[in-house]
Amino acid sequence: MQAIKITAHGGTDGIEYGEYPNPEVGRNDVLVDVKAGALNHLDVWVRRGLPTLDLELPHVPGSDAAGVVEAVGEDVSRFEPGDRVAVTAGVNCGHCEFCRSGDPTLCVNFHLLGEHVTGVHSEYAAVPEDNLIPVPEHVDWITAGASSLVFQTAWRMLIDRADIEAGEKVLVLGASGGVGHAALQIADYAGAEVYATGSTEEKLQYAREHGADHVVNYEEQNFAEWVRSETGNRGVDVVVDYIGAGTWRDSIKSLAKNGRLVTCGGTAGGNPETDIPRIFWNQLQIIGSTMGSPGQVDDVMELVWDGTFTPAIREVLPMSQTARAHEIIEGREGFGKVVVRPDSEL
Repeated sequence: MQAIKITAHGGTDGIEYGEYPNPEVGRNDVLVDVKAGALNHLDVWVRRGLPTLDLELPHVPGSDAAGVVEAVGEDVSRFEPGDRVAVTAGVNCGHCEFCRSGDPTLCVNFHLLGEHVTGVHSEYAAVPEDNLIPVPEHVDWITAGASSLVFQTAWRMLIDRADIEAGEKVLVLGASGGVGHAALQIADYAGAEVYATGSTEEKLQYAREHGADHVVNYEEQNFAEWVRSETGNRGVDVVVDYIGAGTWRDSIKSLAKNGRLVTCGGTAGGNPETDIPRIFWNQLQIIGSTMGSPGQVDDVMELVWDGTFTPAIREVLPMSQTARAHEIIEGREGFGKVVVRPDSEL
């Protein structure tokens, strides 16, 4: 089969699209004929190389995809050939204390398809049954292949971890990114007063159209000062910050007393300077969040399938142009997700 392959860590010249062995289907696996997938910033980090990852190269990346079931392993009970499915990338052991307590995202062996193990950006992918969800007939492949990771991540961050309530003030940084544009829609759906940052008027206009009540161009104005001005020096109740080093101190400054900063990553750096005096004096909460539980995935994807939430698509490219997809993400071009499809599908 044809697959995207990372052949060397570093720049985009380490990305190839070509022959790769057909996947082996285990007893609990489903063989998926992939119709579309989407990139996340995670794919950029995997390509560059992470000190905590020791991958065998070439490595097939990709944590988001959707397609048609081609075959199933002998112990699979939820799916059969011809079913439409989408990937949910979090893998857990199922038997540690955290899995047994009902929250597999806390699994001591939690890992992601495409990051720690073979991903799904290929013509065919063998995926554990538990890592698939049904896709309704009316949902197009682009939507199905682009939504799972960012919407489940943003849903868990805001609805579960930050536990936002209607009427609260929520600041979403990087509202044009994958997680950012999902968080924007979810905060609006929950009845929050939504503040959003972006770097161009086009991005700010999109944010307005998808739930933002207040927007600021962070290239032109310090967003923490703007938040203080907009809120009468009160601050916001919740900040969604997946950017990290470049925004962390201003995120903390943007919070009201007893505010919550919720994070799922650090795309601009994972070791920022912080502000401990402000944290303890204002009794702030710093909350981590990773992916979503199966129930949370079901809840949020139902709202994607019925059109309540919509993934923004920056570009749809053949998998042979995945290097260009990485450039779009790294260059912060456009709004939302970059989708790749097997060349054979185009």
